[in-house]
Amino acid sequence: MKKAFFFLFALLLAGLCAWSAPSFAGNQKEEPLANSVKALMQKSVSDLAAPRLLFDNELSAQQWLQDMSARLAKRMPDAQYREDFLKSVHYEATRAGLDPQLVLGLIHVESGFKKYAVSSVGARGYMQVMPFWVKSIGVNEHNLFDMRLNLRYGCTILRHYLDIERGDYYRALGRYNGSLGKPDYPNLVVGAWRNHWHYAPALDTPKLNVASQ
Repeated sequence: MKKAFFFLFALLLAGLCAWSAPSFAGNQKEEPLANSVKALMQKSVSDLAAPRLLFDNELSAQQWLQDMSARLAKRMPDAQYREDFLKSVHYEATRAGLDPQLVLGLIHVESGFKKYAVSSVGARGYMQVMPFWVKSIGVNEHNLFDMRLNLRYGCTILRHYLDIERGDYYRALGRYNGSLGKPDYPNLVVGAWRNHWHYAPALDTPKLNVASQ
């Protein structure tokens, strides 16, 4: 009886650990930054601009938002929060020169879209940012569980790694996860990007009909 109890307890504990710490959660390695790089990253994470969808026109923006919102609805039932989240992802990714769908794929793998996810090594939030980044490029008041700050840090860090690797996404993703040289994590992120979050807008975007005055 005791053996059965401890076996069930171990299974429950393992399940809780798996929920709170995604198996591929971030473990970026702390490395010295050149002063010029550090200054650029500090400027990036200090941006206080309100997030917005950066599209050529309002119709394209709304089409993207509706499509992504429908895909994310089961993971984020609150429609208003989901919209705010997606606008923030698109804004932070675009201004960092990243594909928003890639960032969604990364979040899919890193945290499963859990705002308060914490890995076994302390990475936090949607994009599983390591706390040392706050000391390196932020200020003490920065809370990595804040949705917009977490996305801002995550996109800034991924852009940094992408620059180091001269546009090589597989190596940049490996650095982001702390598993450089191993294929599992980059393949998972790219797979999520392509299979769950790929977005191809219609080539012929219909024009809005404007009633004559």
